[in-house]
Amino acid sequence: MQISIKYFGQIAEVTQVNEELIEFLGDDVSELLKVLYSKYENLKHKDFQVAQNQELVSGNTEITGADIALLPPFAGG
Repeated sequence: MQISIKYFGQIAEVTQVNEELIEFLGDDVSELLKVLYSKYENLKHKDFQVAQNQELVSGNTEITGADIALLPPFAGG
């Protein structure tokens, strides 16, 4: 399936793109991260969370073909 991935903050700096469409044949977030780590090796060294349909998800969450976002840590205030 083709999924849309959006990158924010320092994650976008690593990928050098704000958004992209990728062909993904896996099942869950952890498999998606493996694909992204192989494409963007420096991503492994960044702290971020993954959101699907604007909700934070864990590594074992099934990818439903929805919008995915990689979000850097939030600063408190």
